[in-house]
Amino acid sequence: MHNTSFFRKILLVASVVFLYSCDKDFNVIGDDLIGDNHFDLATYSSDILAYNQQITSIQSNNLTSNHLGIYVNPAFGTTVANFATQVTLAAPNPTIGESPTIQSVELEIPYYSHIDKVENGKNIYILDSIYGPVDGKMNLSIYESGYYMPNLDPDDNFVSSKLFFTDDNSLFDIAKVGARLNNGPDEENINFRFSPEEITEKTKDDAGKETVTKRAPAMKLKLSGPTFQKMLNSSTKLATNDVFKEYFRGLYFKVESNGGASRMATMDFKKGKITIKYRAKTEITTDADETMEDKTLVLNLSDNTVNLLQETNLNPSYNTAITTPKATGDEKLYLKGGEGSMAILELFKPGELEEIRSKGWLINEANLIFNIDSDAMKNSPEPNRIYLYDFNNNRPIVDYYNDGTSSATTDAKKIKQVFSGILNVDPVTKKGSTYKIRITNHVRNLIKYKDSTNVKMGIAVTEDINIVAPNKLKGTDKKTAKGEPFTKAPRASVMNPLGTILHGGNSPDESKRLKLQIYYTKPN
Repeated sequence: MHNTSFFRKILLVASVVFLYSCDKDFNVIGDDLIGDNHFDLATYSSDILAYNQQITSIQSNNLTSNHLGIYVNPAFGTTVANFATQVTLAAPNPTIGESPTIQSVELEIPYYSHIDKVENGKNIYILDSIYGPVDGKMNLSIYESGYYMPNLDPDDNFVSSKLFFTDDNSLFDIAKVGARLNNGPDEENINFRFSPEEITEKTKDDAGKETVTKRAPAMKLKLSGPTFQKMLNSSTKLATNDVFKEYFRGLYFKVESNGGASRMATMDFKKGKITIKYRAKTEITTDADETMEDKTLVLNLSDNTVNLLQETNLNPSYNTAITTPKATGDEKLYLKGGEGSMAILELFKPGELEEIRSKGWLINEANLIFNIDSDAMKNSPEPNRIYLYDFNNNRPIVDYYNDGTSSATTDAKKIKQVFSGILNVDPVTKKGSTYKIRITNHVRNLIKYKDSTNVKMGIAVTEDINIVAPNKLKGTDKKTAKGEPFTKAPRASVMNPLGTILHGGNSPDESKRLKLQIYYTKPN
């Protein structure tokens, strides 16, 4: 018994020593170092060839969030964002009743928002993901859509999914049905604004007891009755959602400037709904008498959607940079979401990798540091994150997959903090200064494996780092500055209306030039 216990203790001590030795050795050969203290590691700085790439009309259907409004960005230009969506029955095949009569029709779509403070028992909200002056207003018109959005593409014998693109606005504009549906007060149409006010509603039950309910801010509009009265009178069209979507093809949201300052919001339209309140006759079997009953029909803003983006009044410097990119490298890199732009990076000059391999370096860390052009961006907000990916294959690089870090604030958009690409803000100016992206494992693989392909990298703004799938560009004739096919761009870039201007590898400011920074250990 004593001998067994003794041997167990010896085994435990030996295991701890062995694991410590393994961990120590693993760190020596180049485990990722957290933070910016690189101790006594040697450093190497590699030049990068980087050039702009224009993103023209791109697939924008069925995004997880969409824009609505008008945003004037001094560094880039004006973006006008319209939107179209199909509408579905919350409960198909409803019992409408006899002689239905509309009482009210309301559209409600919640905004992204958070509570800032509480004053006198009232929640004071701040709207999130909203851009432009606080007093921005515009003309908002919501129409019944006459354009049917199929799931499958009839031009491809219904084999592939039907795609819609950012420049498809005319398809929906010319097919809109009748007059504008939103017919409430001016602030709901010709002077529409995204209001941060908490929604308060009072209702009374049959006994006259009043109930007050409060909700977060939302787009809440009254819609005209005739269109929906016709819907109630056509109960056979409500049997299934497939039949209903052919009958009522959806809504088309159109915005126009009213001559003053305007604003744009990112919204989750799929959480929106139309509530139709009406009265209808029901039969009372006991005495065959008829009475009126209050009823409700709910329509969800779900199924196929498309964000329709128009870029106008482009900043001359931005327009020149994206329409005439230099294959030898641009001084400034313009990254803009929506129908915008990105950049292409080429790591390592010819022969550079071979030279590094010959030295036997152990790579501890490798980072790309992007410096923001603060002068060009002084009047424009920066996107919170940019995304680096394998441009050749339209997929993430190994460092993205290897990063399992999660957000300490439970913000899903801030996961993968080691891979990063998150905006670094200057504490003095309160403006963005840099973006840092760690590509340690990618560089290690290039150095370790001679048969590794040194792929080109794409860099773009992103709305959500979790979304890495690409979206297709319209047409097949798009080329990069080097004449290579350009057919896809990151989907999450389409969902972000902002942009940033970065110093490229040819920036006249040598201290701000885009570089690959490598921290390494020399072999003994």
